[in-house]
Amino acid sequence: MTVKVAINGYGTIGKRVADAVSVQEDMEIIGVAKTRPNFEAFMAKKKGYDVFAPEDRIKGMEKANLEVEGSIDDMLERADVIVDCTPGGIGEKNKPIYEKAGVKAIWQGGEDHELAGCSFNAQSNYEEALGRDFVRVVSCNTTGLCRVIKPLDDEFGVNKARVTLMRRAADPADIKKGPINAIVPNPIKLPSHHGPDVKTVLPDIDIATTAVKLPTTLMHLHTINMELNSECTAEEVEALLAKQSRVRFVGQGITSTAEVMEMARDMNRPRSDMWENCVWNESITIYEGELYFFQGIHQESDVIPENVDAIRAVMEVEKDGTKSVAKTNKAMGI
Repeated sequence: MTVKVAINGYGTIGKRVADAVSVQEDMEIIGVAKTRPNFEAFMAKKKGYDVFAPEDRIKGMEKANLEVEGSIDDMLERADVIVDCTPGGIGEKNKPIYEKAGVKAIWQGGEDHELAGCSFNAQSNYEEALGRDFVRVVSCNTTGLCRVIKPLDDEFGVNKARVTLMRRAADPADIKKGPINAIVPNPIKLPSHHGPDVKTVLPDIDIATTAVKLPTTLMHLHTINMELNSECTAEEVEALLAKQSRVRFVGQGITSTAEVMEMARDMNRPRSDMWENCVWNESITIYEGELYFFQGIHQESDVIPENVDAIRAVMEVEKDGTKSVAKTNKAMGI
């Protein structure tokens, strides 16, 4: 079975999901939706994707000399599943459209858990999403946390996790957000929402999070502290994380997120994306019985392989999460 996938919203996440889906052997892109004829819409067309638009936007697209295949409804008629990559809050408004069309839908972390009723991370709860009509892929930060908490909990037991998230202020192409010259506690009221979001995937984890926004666009940085139920060494933790296919150790003189992204460029990654958690293995420390380490999260791309796995799960073309992760990784080059 080749799954027919539509993408609603061809921006930072949508265009990356489209490219990731297009290299999978068991799925294909049947169309992407845009609301305006910007450079991304023209690039989608140049890449060979059929472009669709809301009914009331088609004339504007055609006036800009962008060929449109049809409306959103026309795109949904061709699709088995739609990946909604619209801005947070917009996806909720699209749910009735998907329900009417009878297509399965996958949303992003900007939407609330209740919208889909299932929040997804491939290595944590793949089986929970099997055959479901609606799934939400959790945010970049939650994805990164689940990827390390789940194996550590399975191996040693996590009694409590405390995480400080140093968040980038905006994506590189975002000219509307800040700060430019400030550190912003965000949110002021603690703990932050990131811990509860982790619990939508791993409900038994005791986790508290705080967050600040920094004047950078490259990556998020997490400072992770965990109380584990079983005694272990830093070497044992490092060995466990080394086995995780979506965790990459960074060393060899890399001391900043800027150098991590430079490494991604040198690896010839598409858009210099870093799909894996970037853990500084030198930072892995057991101090007074507690675990500490740093990890970097590329906010534009770490959720992309998760979306591919979510497609397989809802369509049940692969019921084994481990096998789906392996397929996605191989096709994407992870």
